[in-house]
Amino acid sequence: MKLWQTDDSMDPRIEAFTTGNDPVLDQELIPFDCLATIAHVTMLQEIGILDPDETEKLVAALNELINLHGRGQFHIRPDQEDGHTAIEEFLTSRLGDAGKKVHTGRSRNDQVLTAIRLFEKFAVEELIQLAENMAASLKQFAQANAGVPLPGYTHTRKAMPFSVKDWAMAFHDALKDDIKMLHGTYELIDQNPLGTGAGYGVPLPLNRQITTDLMGFSRILENPMYAQNSRGKFESRILNDCLMILFDLNKWASDLIFFTLPEIGYFNLDPSMVTGSSIMPHKQNPDVLELIRASYHQVAGYEYQLRMIPVNLISGYHRDLQYTKEPLMKGLKICRDVLGASQVVLKGLTANPDNLNRAMTSELLSVQKVMDLVNSGMPFRDAYRQVKKLG
Repeated sequence: MKLWQTDDSMDPRIEAFTTGNDPVLDQELIPFDCLATIAHVTMLQEIGILDPDETEKLVAALNELINLHGRGQFHIRPDQEDGHTAIEEFLTSRLGDAGKKVHTGRSRNDQVLTAIRLFEKFAVEELIQLAENMAASLKQFAQANAGVPLPGYTHTRKAMPFSVKDWAMAFHDALKDDIKMLHGTYELIDQNPLGTGAGYGVPLPLNRQITTDLMGFSRILENPMYAQNSRGKFESRILNDCLMILFDLNKWASDLIFFTLPEIGYFNLDPSMVTGSSIMPHKQNPDVLELIRASYHQVAGYEYQLRMIPVNLISGYHRDLQYTKEPLMKGLKICRDVLGASQVVLKGLTANPDNLNRAMTSELLSVQKVMDLVNSGMPFRDAYRQVKKLG
């Protein structure tokens, strides 16, 4: 029986519609929901709702459930609607009345929000590490190619001399800024919503500091209504950070698609990174780079969903917010996958010094020629026109 259900039956068509993808999505939240429940039952013992024996058995059962989930042996049934019901049914089947007590002082609203925030903290920490790894690989690539020239381009035409090292370090620096944004977002989401109930508090003397400490949150999300109003807001902030990472990797991939053109050949992709054509035997296609490039647009769509779903809702919880989980999870997965694939590509990428040196043609030095004339005393505009006239 679902957490909200009494004796009334529900039309199966409406039940299927309102449940949606929750059983699938909540599967990823099970460990975080269990960790939050462990903190909650520990706190319930502190305020006298549970006795020590009940708490010990509940904590043991919840840890067992986490292990079962880790081994792929715990699944949410469609008739259970969500992970919260599945967890409570597991506990009740094992421990009887003790399992029925775990929801004391909670609403599904703050329960799911707590699980999501724990999931988000884990995901943001993972993104920070992946972005740090990619930034480190870019720096290593830059150092390995110190002194190798590269034409700089504007309007897709040769502009001025540059270098492979500076090109790679541009993306290193970009990711470092993205990491700063992720740290800021982590600080924002690092607030414990457990104990806010359905958005208007709980008429029990809950000790929210206990659960905050046990779950590793840095502080309590104090205002219960803001806890619900933050749904969609915090999630879109996370995906906006993902977008910034993908914005930079989109440009990195676009550069490499251009620079690895056989006609240009500034860089070479490892043969294990390219795909072939089903009809043209000679083709070596940079599909991985094209998908990295396109991932920005995918996540931009998910981020737009997250910003739009909560708009025009009055304060408090609404079932519309159920739809914020899927774009968040999909967007995070894409960003993780892109960072992982990008690092693999970079490790197999090599510069072609011969082609790069040949590409450093005389027009790239036009600005230097102008500046040489300026340094000799000629006005800039006259120097510019003289160099332009000489071609």
